[in-house]
Amino acid sequence: MIENIFEGLIWRSRFIVILAVIFGLIGAFVLFIVASIDIYNIATNTFVALINHTHPDHFHENIVAGIIGAVDLYLIAVVMFIFSFGLYELFISDIDEALSDNNNKTSKILAIHSLDQLKDKIAKVIIMVLIVNYFQKVLHMTYETPLHLMYFALSIMALSLGLYFLNKVKK
Repeated sequence: MIENIFEGLIWRSRFIVILAVIFGLIGAFVLFIVASIDIYNIATNTFVALINHTHPDHFHENIVAGIIGAVDLYLIAVVMFIFSFGLYELFISDIDEALSDNNNKTSKILAIHSLDQLKDKIAKVIIMVLIVNYFQKVLHMTYETPLHLMYFALSIMALSLGLYFLNKVKK
């Protein structure tokens, strides 16, 4: 009898994961809102500059860097969504609506059947976040010597090889 009670408590304790699911979703919504506001601000500032015929220093680089920063936030929000959906499906229950929509590609993306699968999906998105973040930093770099350009080319080659092998693992 004590064993049954104890096992029941242990089994029901998995519902504490719902906190991570709820706050993960809240974090994802916040990141989506912040990234959208960033894009809106960039767009309005760009249109104002174009209407006033002003062209500040580093105008294009700042626009591209701002948009890439927003894409970075969107990708992190996607990580939070995948994390929340995965935890829910692993610890609480399958999402019935995703199961009933068999033709929908989205339901397959968010379907998580093991902790390793969740880690793999999150790791791939995090790698993309790092690549986007790197691209944002590269926009503001100055290349003063041919060696700097060679390092830049080598870093692009290393990123390309990393992406190639990341996709090769899938197949």
